[in-house]
Amino acid sequence: MTDHRVPLAGVIGHPIAHSRSPKLHGHWLKTYGLVGHYIPMDVTPADLETVLRTLPKAGFVGANITVPHKEAALRLADHVSDRASVIGAANTFVFREDGSIHADNTDGYGFMANLHDGAPDWNPQDGPAVVFGAGGAARAVLQALAEAGVQEILLTNRTRTRADHLKEEFGQRITVVDWVQAGNVIENAELVVNTTSLGMQGQPELRVPLDGLQPGAVVTDLVYTPLKTHLLQQAEEAGCTTVDGLGMLLHQAVPGFERWFGLRPEVDADARAAALA
Repeated sequence: MTDHRVPLAGVIGHPIAHSRSPKLHGHWLKTYGLVGHYIPMDVTPADLETVLRTLPKAGFVGANITVPHKEAALRLADHVSDRASVIGAANTFVFREDGSIHADNTDGYGFMANLHDGAPDWNPQDGPAVVFGAGGAARAVLQALAEAGVQEILLTNRTRTRADHLKEEFGQRITVVDWVQAGNVIENAELVVNTTSLGMQGQPELRVPLDGLQPGAVVTDLVYTPLKTHLLQQAEEAGCTTVDGLGMLLHQAVPGFERWFGLRPEVDADARAAALA
């Protein structure tokens, strides 16, 4: 930065009090002895544009965007990265010195980095991936899996039309499967991913029959409250490699932190502990 202002960043959502991002970024700022602050900001959809346009004038260098603003925020950006454009949502904003807003989406990056951390032996070429859900998180996961070279992705969602819509966008390697058949398609899966909120604290359970899970398959859940969801418990009992969802949250935060504060932080046991504190 050319001036002596303290760099500020934060996370914008509605609601936002539950977010673990301020603890994580605060931990990194303290650990690396960096000047800066990262705060939670509860912003209604009606106020989103006003707030985004005002933040750069108040010394903010960037922000994370979370539910329910990821799609709307993308439309307000002046510059959009290719991956944010493909996913159709933004989660990481950089405010440039001229006040313009650059939007990116690091969810797919966070998903893959977490997968490689938790299941280093997983190979995209090994076999099909099954993805539950067709929302914003699913879009990021589909883009990341396709980019990694997974040849066959079986997509299933409670509302089939949403999954069909994603197939139209993401193309031939996606096969849409009816929700009632979800339990059958996991039998051949090398990777199973839950991108829905089912199984999260306060949400209904993921009621997909899991007895078809094969030992050695990799199973990951984007839900991280609780850390060990019913899906991950069942997968563990079936002899699968399991990867919890917290790591995705940690890894997706890395690129933004580096852009805002000038240092690439480590995702380690201390960072996990800080996010869970």
